[in-house]
Amino acid sequence: MRRASLLPLLSVLGSVIFLALGTSWAKHTLFPLVGAQGTTAVRVGFSALLLLVLWRPWRWPLSGRDARMVAYYGAALGAMNLCFYMALRTIPFGIAVAIEFSGPLLVALLGSRRAMDFIWVVFAIVGLLLLLPMVNNVSTLDPTGVMFALLAAALWATYIISGKRVEHMHAGHSVSLGLTVAAVVVVPIGAAQAGTALLSPTVLLVGLGVAALSSAIPISLEMVALKRLPKQAFGIMLSMEPAAAALLALLLLDEHLTLTQWLAIALIMAASIGSAVTARRPAIPPAAATLQG
Repeated sequence: MRRASLLPLLSVLGSVIFLALGTSWAKHTLFPLVGAQGTTAVRVGFSALLLLVLWRPWRWPLSGRDARMVAYYGAALGAMNLCFYMALRTIPFGIAVAIEFSGPLLVALLGSRRAMDFIWVVFAIVGLLLLLPMVNNVSTLDPTGVMFALLAAALWATYIISGKRVEHMHAGHSVSLGLTVAAVVVVPIGAAQAGTALLSPTVLLVGLGVAALSSAIPISLEMVALKRLPKQAFGIMLSMEPAAAALLALLLLDEHLTLTQWLAIALIMAASIGSAVTARRPAIPPAAATLQG
């Protein structure tokens, strides 16, 4: 009985860790070889291929309306991944994730009218203000990197809103098709930037590994957890991602954060956890976190 109760918790924890490992590996190995655009192309392209093989979406019927909705949210997904990796060029991984979390957090809080949720809004705003160099003279973060992270946050919110219109579809169907659309968006951009370097055996092999670590494995683990966990608990556990990203980036990328930056991450995480506890919907919906970077 105890093993059964631990399985969903370990599945979510594994999803968060694998995603952070995959992104850290991509930044360490692929960025020097093909840049942020090329890394996005390889990661999203291989992720789409893996999920197409895994789910075989052609087995399900697809209406014209659903196809349009999948195209919208897939395009937002591709652009979100591109902006996230562009942000990683100049700002630490954990901070980029924390800033990006403001997108789905805003969607979750706007869906609630409870007075308690205004506390989480304040937490999130204070956390962001501690990070943004545009409003905080103490911040040493690169403004361009921060702007890309904020754009990724806006695109993540767009992805969630458009994704709600295909909630009636099987998750494997919508996610695999959405990632295919995302690949169509970002692969040409990566190819234009990186050229034939994308075809290097090292890039292809690492890219396949990154796609497995940051998409195929986390999504599979999330689906295991979602069958056994309430959505509220699922959203609370996924709120660990900024801290996991910051810790793994410290260990694997030697990215050291200041006390102020750790405080900002803690505030944004607290806002995400709080919104998952009190809002009607979880701060981070299923499959969204594993697709963001």
